[in-house]
Amino acid sequence: MARFDSLLDWLNWQEGFHPRSIDLGLERAASVFKLLNPDAIKPPTIIVAGTNGKGSCIAYLEAIYRAQGYRVGAYTSPHILQYNERIRIDGQAVSDELICQAFERIDSARDDVSLSYFEFGTLAALDIFWQSELDIQLLEVGLGGRLDAVNIIDSDVSLVTSICVDHVDWLGETREAIAYEKAGIFRKNIPAIIGDITPPDSLIEQAVSKSTPLLRINHEFNYQHQAKSWEWNCLGDKPQQYKSLPQPALKGEHQFRNASSVLMVVTEMQALLTVSESSIHKGLQAINLKGRFQLIEGDIPVLLDVAHNPQAVTALFNYLQAEFSDKKIHAVFAMMKDKDITGVIDIIKPVIKDWFFAPLNNPRAVSEVAMKACFRQSELEHVSFGFENFSEAYLAAEKNAEVGDLILIFGSFFLVSEYLAKTTNT
Repeated sequence: MARFDSLLDWLNWQEGFHPRSIDLGLERAASVFKLLNPDAIKPPTIIVAGTNGKGSCIAYLEAIYRAQGYRVGAYTSPHILQYNERIRIDGQAVSDELICQAFERIDSARDDVSLSYFEFGTLAALDIFWQSELDIQLLEVGLGGRLDAVNIIDSDVSLVTSICVDHVDWLGETREAIAYEKAGIFRKNIPAIIGDITPPDSLIEQAVSKSTPLLRINHEFNYQHQAKSWEWNCLGDKPQQYKSLPQPALKGEHQFRNASSVLMVVTEMQALLTVSESSIHKGLQAINLKGRFQLIEGDIPVLLDVAHNPQAVTALFNYLQAEFSDKKIHAVFAMMKDKDITGVIDIIKPVIKDWFFAPLNNPRAVSEVAMKACFRQSELEHVSFGFENFSEAYLAAEKNAEVGDLILIFGSFFLVSEYLAKTTNT
């Protein structure tokens, strides 16, 4: 008999079931996966790790392989509006029923093994994908790489998108330490694509020690772009070139790096799954990803971005300067308390006219008192506090803006989720 009938009940139970909300390690998930599907043969698999850009790269890969006609499973996190977004087949979030059935199988198989919320979700995705006769599965690492539950699976190609300082409580305080964790997804003789322009030495060292062949941006492959198109080049033993590629559907200079890394992945996977140049063209233009430079048009347009660390916010700052330099920008803002809040504020403050702190109902979110201290440290005065929730902060920003201004909502996935939930329900 099933423990619960609804997805919400399953998720609420999982949130309190395991003693630690984040509990890195492979033993628990690996042991349950073996019990769950002892004879499972995985489909061709790409694993994507990195600090920023993972979701974008999964979206490009998903679109390109679907354009070729393959049946694609994609596992990502976190979600924006609904948990189901984390597990997609052919671009569609799977049903509550499928997820509940997977949770029931996992619960029955695990015996007395305690699993975290994320481990339940990862095992559910793998179980659903195994039963769905996929041509390929795309798996996004949740946190780090070496001890992330996704790493119980061996990939056919891996991708590390970027490395910057984030999640220091779990991954370390330096790029070198964090790169060591990301390199945990490397396997012997399995190619790894590196999308970071200046990868830390520890990433290269781990690849050498594991006999993992590396293909690095601006070394083994590169790109150049013009006003309306771009080209991609792969050097080395198997040269490949694509000219007159369409602009990536996702905006920002960093998306060329993401798309370029994805093309290297697709090239390395050609022996397993052939992809035509026309499918690459279609895929690059067929992406719709919430919360990545997502512009909501209107008299006062709204720009949504999930950027929550210095590297991602630098990309956002550059995009604002390039595309909205003539607008007054009003920021609705919040972050998690374990992030580099003052670092983020200092990067983007030159383009922000005023700020509206939106409190989040999340134990990890920064408090108003702590946020006031961050703004004082950054010597900013045009900041509004005292709102009960996101909606109040947003309405205040809207009231303060004039036609033709821009409202920017950024700093957390949860903020973007709040806005989209609000607009979806109205």
